[in-house]
Amino acid sequence: MKKLINAPADVVAEAMQGLARAHPALVRVHFAPLYVVRADAPRPGKVAVLSGGGSGHEPLHSGFVGRGMLDAACPGSVFTAPTPDQIYAAARAVDGGAGVLFIVKNYTGDVLNFDLAAELCQAEGIPVGRVLIQDDVAVRAQEGTAGRRGVGTTVLAEKICGAAAESGLSLPELVELGEKVSRQGRSMGVAVSPCVVPTVGRPTFLLGDTEMELGVGIHGEPGRERAALRCADAVTEMLAAHILEDLPFRSGSQILALVNGMGGTPLLELYIVYRSLAELCDARGIVVCRNLIGNYVTALEMAGCSITLLEVDAELLHWWDAPVHTPALRW
Repeated sequence: MKKLINAPADVVAEAMQGLARAHPALVRVHFAPLYVVRADAPRPGKVAVLSGGGSGHEPLHSGFVGRGMLDAACPGSVFTAPTPDQIYAAARAVDGGAGVLFIVKNYTGDVLNFDLAAELCQAEGIPVGRVLIQDDVAVRAQEGTAGRRGVGTTVLAEKICGAAAESGLSLPELVELGEKVSRQGRSMGVAVSPCVVPTVGRPTFLLGDTEMELGVGIHGEPGRERAALRCADAVTEMLAAHILEDLPFRSGSQILALVNGMGGTPLLELYIVYRSLAELCDARGIVVCRNLIGNYVTALEMAGCSITLLEVDAELLHWWDAPVHTPALRW
């Protein structure tokens, strides 16, 4: 294992110390329990938007705390859900009297711990709404599964709901908006090399030199199939086909396209994937009216990418285009 760290057990805390030192005008970090809040929190009368999950996916979620996006984020240990006390403490810290919206990725630990935190908040008189993101089309509806995993659509929901909350929408309105994003977003990823969790010290899975994992999860969970490595155009077509057929997206649909790096893929390669994706959409009459290309939901140093497509309308585009100022996303 080769990593630019000190002690494996200190990785998350030291990274959050670095975040606080790098962006003091945007965020504050509380360490016991650990959570990140926007520097001007709480905002009286504003619904607070809160998300979180295991560390190792940066800039998700801590990098998206700030004006026009998240009011708070709760980073768990690497690939481990945050605890209920973290989430509860963060919610109390950002509650401005209008309630708190939880945006939760569909993983068993995340769902359970956010639900427990919601019960604690509600017992104290803090209204809580929840939006569950479950957009990974690689997960088939099989008996015994927890449903589809939450991946790239999470970023889009945090941006859109964050902008709407900044403008004063109520908690029920934000829940409705977030559920709309969740319904209309679809994602799928591919890995060409694994990652190494610092406290484990070995790869999360193994791939041969000429293999790829199609439909891999952001923690290294198995995908739809282990396949022979293909060129960028072929891989993009394989991912896009599953996504486009799932909603389904139709000729004339307007979409927001996210080409997301898993942490170990150069931007040079991500633009090759976007080029191919844009051509595939053009051929189907699907209009890519917004795009986002880069590392937004990573898996440490895993090499590969994911594609997220969100069907949009005037309402979603309005909130997407609204100003945002966070450590990792701003316009």
